[in-house]
Amino acid sequence: MTSRLVTVEIQGQRYAVRSDLDPAYIAELALYLDQKMRLAAEELASADSLRIAIIAALNLADELYRARAEGAGLEGRVLERTADIERLVDAVLAGQQRIAV
Repeated sequence: MTSRLVTVEIQGQRYAVRSDLDPAYIAELALYLDQKMRLAAEELASADSLRIAIIAALNLADELYRARAEGAGLEGRVLERTADIERLVDAVLAGQQRIAV
């Protein structure tokens, strides 16, 4: 893939982002970040852009950690279920081998 320059707007500021990612995806990420920053700005008394960015980043980090924890739980259940299926298949195959012998 070739790197492309995508212009996005976050909090009224335009940014040029160079990335190999799909430009539509970059725009979607920027929109999501802009929404998070607007929510943070609504909750803060100060309109300091650095403070807004830090609060938005903390909220995004929280989302990431919660999603990872949820994914790890799901992954664990999938691995458990996979092991159950593997044991069942092994038992069936072992039974067939005894019958065939």
